[in-house]
Amino acid sequence: MKLEKMYPSLLTADLAAAEHWYSKLFGRGPDYRPMATLLHWELSGQGGLMLASSEEIASRGSIFLYVADLGVERTRLEKGGILIGSDISGDYSTLAQVRDPDGNLITLASPPSAPFPRPKV
Repeated sequence: MKLEKMYPSLLTADLAAAEHWYSKLFGRGPDYRPMATLLHWELSGQGGLMLASSEEIASRGSIFLYVADLGVERTRLEKGGILIGSDISGDYSTLAQVRDPDGNLITLASPPSAPFPRPKV
């Protein structure tokens, strides 16, 4: 498979409330509204995130986001009313988690401190 981009999609019960919450998380509103039940953010050249109120498009889930500076993001989010959990030390990154209003898990992570090991072939 040669992927061009990747767009995780998360299910929401209230698209307007989710738009408000994720606009705070990302610091801006969605880039596209392809249909009445779908919001779409471009987050990097490799993809983004879709939020949908239709189970035909999305389901409950989680998303893992690497951020340049976890402390800066924590401060920005707290100012916007989103409180993320305490730092969790991992093998490669420091993590912090929060659930959106629909219970989807959002994990913010510092960039990996070392390259991940490759699978043994």
